[in-house]
Amino acid sequence: MRTDPTDTGGLFVSRRPGTRPIRFRSLPQRGDARRRRRDAVLAALVFAAMAVLNLAFWGPLPLACLWIGGHAQWLTDNVGVGIAASFGTLGGGLLLGLIALKRLDYAWILLRRAAGHDQREGVTGRMFMVCCMVGVPIFMVWFMFFSGASLSGISSRDFLGG
Repeated sequence: MRTDPTDTGGLFVSRRPGTRPIRFRSLPQRGDARRRRRDAVLAALVFAAMAVLNLAFWGPLPLACLWIGGHAQWLTDNVGVGIAASFGTLGGGLLLGLIALKRLDYAWILLRRAAGHDQREGVTGRMFMVCCMVGVPIFMVWFMFFSGASLSGISSRDFLGG
C-alpha cells in the first residue's frame, strides 16, 4: 500500500490527477556545448527584457497613462474622463505587463534548463523586488526635487535656492 505523501501527492489516499512523477523512457539528450551556449545567451536576453519591462512599470507606463488621460480630458473637457482614462489604462497596462512577465519567466526557466542549469523556479519575484529597490528611490528623488511638487507649503525650488 502506498501511503507515503511523496507517492500519493499529499495526504490523500490516492494520487491527485496530474501529480505523478515524470518518468522518461530514456533520459533526454543534452544539447552540445554550442547549443547550450546559445540557450544561455537567449536566457540572458529574456532576463534583460524582463528587467526592462519591470522598470517600465515605474516610469514610462505611468507617464504614458497620464498622457492618455490628459488627451482624454482635453478632448472631452471633463476632468473625470481624464482621470478614468488614466486609471483604466494604468490598470490594463499593469495587467498586460504582468501577463507578459509571467510568460517571459516561463520562457526563461525553459531556456535555463536547456542551457544545462537545474532551474526549477522563476525569477519574477526577486526581479520585481530589485526593481522596486531601484525604482522607488529614483521616483522619490524625481518627486522631491524635479516634479515641481510642494510639500507642506515648502516648494522644491525654495529648497534648492531657485
